[in-house]
Amino acid sequence: MNDKNLRGDIIQFVKFNIVGLLNTLVDMAVFALLNSLGLFYVVAQIISYGAGTANSFVLNSNITFKDRKRSKEEGFDHRQLLRFIILNLVVLGISLLLMSLLIDRLGLQELVSKVLATFVTVIINFFGSRKWVFVDPKQPLPVSGEVVSGGDADQR
Repeated sequence: MNDKNLRGDIIQFVKFNIVGLLNTLVDMAVFALLNSLGLFYVVAQIISYGAGTANSFVLNSNITFKDRKRSKEEGFDHRQLLRFIILNLVVLGISLLLMSLLIDRLGLQELVSKVLATFVTVIINFFGSRKWVFVDPKQPLPVSGEVVSGGDADQR
């Protein structure tokens, strides 16, 4: 990987984290509000995660992975949205599992558990977004087990 690719990857990761910070603020604010109103943490997590996820799709597709966006002539990428929804449902499941373990098994406070689960799920979400959701529309997705090499594929 050359310096230009590395710099581009770092810039993309920084953008992802800035957008992620905004998404997390939306998620945490909604969760804290719902939790303070007495809503069960699982329901609060699903609603708050959904709010952050909607914000994430809009900002990541228009800022972080803008260079991989389809042209207006190509139209909206419904498969990209479907991959985004699938990834975020998996990440939501992981976060609920982690929160359940931290709250119900270890006795941690709900907001603390949410913060700890978020540290884990951010990493999963970044790599899933970068490698599977927001791919260059001109590059085919790799088939399971297939290694993509050369050109822009190495930048992902």
